[in-house]
Amino acid sequence: MTLEYMPLLQVQRDLYAMPRDRTRFDAYLAAMTDATTGDLALPLSAMNPMGKEHVPALLDQYLAADTDRQTGHAVKACESSLDRIPGSFRVCLVIADDAKGGWTNRYTTEYAHRFEPRAMLKRGWVVGLLWTSEPAAAATAVLEALVSVHRAAWLAQHEYARSLRDMLAQEGWAMARAGCTEPSLEADDLAYTRDAIGPHLDASDRATLMACLFGDSAARALGYPPHGLSERAGLALALHAERQRPATTPVVSRLGELGEDVR
Repeated sequence: MTLEYMPLLQVQRDLYAMPRDRTRFDAYLAAMTDATTGDLALPLSAMNPMGKEHVPALLDQYLAADTDRQTGHAVKACESSLDRIPGSFRVCLVIADDAKGGWTNRYTTEYAHRFEPRAMLKRGWVVGLLWTSEPAAAATAVLEALVSVHRAAWLAQHEYARSLRDMLAQEGWAMARAGCTEPSLEADDLAYTRDAIGPHLDASDRATLMACLFGDSAARALGYPPHGLSERAGLALALHAERQRPATTPVVSRLGELGEDVR
C-alpha cells in the first residue's frame, strides 16, 4: 500500500474564513468537485460548510498544533508495515460538526465512516474524521488517520462487513494496529459486554448493530431498543480482544477467533 498525506486542514479553514452565506457554500462545492468531470475532487462531504464560529476556532487549534505535519509523518512511517497490501491512497483529515451541525449525527456519521467507505476508497481517498464535540489534539488526529489507513488495509483483504461479527473484527484490527487504547471498559464491563453481544454476532440489522457497537446512548438517540451497554461497548470489546493478539499476526480473517473471544 502506498500512502500520500494531503494537508487539507488549511483548505477547510480558508473556507470558513468566508462569509457564512451562499459565497462560502459555493466555494465549498467548487473545492469539493472536479470542474471537468463533476466527480469528487476533495473528500469534504463530512464537513459542514455553514458551520458557525466554533468550527474555525477548532481548526485554528489543530493548525497551531502542527497537526497536518505530525499526521503526515505518522502516515508515512506506517507505510512500510503495509507494503504487502494492495492499493494507493491519499490520506487527509476532515472536520465533522457533530456539536452544532444540524445535519451531522455523530453515531450515524461515524457508522457510515467506519463501515461504508467504499465511495471514498474507490476514489483513492482515506479520510480521518475529526469532531467538533472533541477538543483539538494532534495526537487524536494522528490516531484517527492511522485507524482509517488500517481500515483501508483490512478492506483490501476482506469483504465489506455486514454482520456485527465482521464489524468487530474489522474495527478491532484497525484500532489495535493504529495504536489505540480507547475506547476501553473495566474488566467486569468487558465480561458483561461479551455476554450481552455474543448472541447478536451474526446480526446485520441497523438497530442491533448500532446498539451493540456504540451502546445504549446511541440506541436511545436513534430510537432503537437498548441492550444495557456502555458507551461504545462493542468497539471497546473489539479493541480489547485484538490487543491480546501478537502484533505480528498477519492480515487474515480471524472472524471465528473473534467470535470465540466475545462469547
